[in-house]
Amino acid sequence: MNLPPRKPSDLPSFSERLGLDLPDVEITIRHDAPEWLRSLVLSIAYEVNIQPSALRSILCEKMMESPDLNNWSEFPNIDVEVHGLLENAPWFFVYDLIEVTHAMLLHTHAYDLSRAGKFAEKINRVFRKKGIGWQLVDGRIQMRGPEIFEHTVQTAITLAGESSRDVARRELLEALRDLSRRPEPELTGAIQHAMAALECVARSVTRDPKLTLGEWLKRNPQTFPVPLNHAVEKLWGYTSEYGRHLNEGHPPSFEEAEMVVGVAGALTVYLLRKA
Repeated sequence: MNLPPRKPSDLPSFSERLGLDLPDVEITIRHDAPEWLRSLVLSIAYEVNIQPSALRSILCEKMMESPDLNNWSEFPNIDVEVHGLLENAPWFFVYDLIEVTHAMLLHTHAYDLSRAGKFAEKINRVFRKKGIGWQLVDGRIQMRGPEIFEHTVQTAITLAGESSRDVARRELLEALRDLSRRPEPELTGAIQHAMAALECVARSVTRDPKLTLGEWLKRNPQTFPVPLNHAVEKLWGYTSEYGRHLNEGHPPSFEEAEMVVGVAGALTVYLLRKA
């Protein structure tokens, strides 16, 4: 029986056979979608057999545009039209397109999940290798931080779930969602949710359900080693200032919110493992 030859893209390359790859680079792009990324998104969609006309429908709906009915052939006519639409789209529509394309692959090719998996894998590889601070997880674009941030917060979410501390788990997930909101992240919300998760865990490990985190720290000064306990108290003070009682004209920066979420995640992991 003669089998059709595999496409070259289906065969492992030299670097894949030897396990060689470019290193992940520092995140430098988050609230933007450079021209090269827009082009790569279309190329990856075409690799998994998404037709230009399908992408045109998505973009026209998002941008409230009408398709050019004079373009009827997929290549090059509709392809050129799609490139033009994406070039003029707001940056966050590019990430919307990624989500909708992934959903389309799951719906249209439910019998072949490898297409959606391949699309997600290639998109995430571009994000990691080109320094883009997003990732496609379970069909949704969410914020991607440095590796230590990712590991710490995800560990906190996992441990909270395993120990049936569902409120803390939900608060951490909400913190990540707030950091991932487009076009503007909800920074105060991320800070509030992250510290609420830490507060929930602190209350549960000492069975003090009514204490605020500030009160809990005063009652349990030895829970965190000295002088880290003072640092945690300062973090609570920062949260009260910027996460709860926001001063007009002094909003927290993305980096500050990311730091609070990461530190709260690390402290949550510490308490859960200690408990």
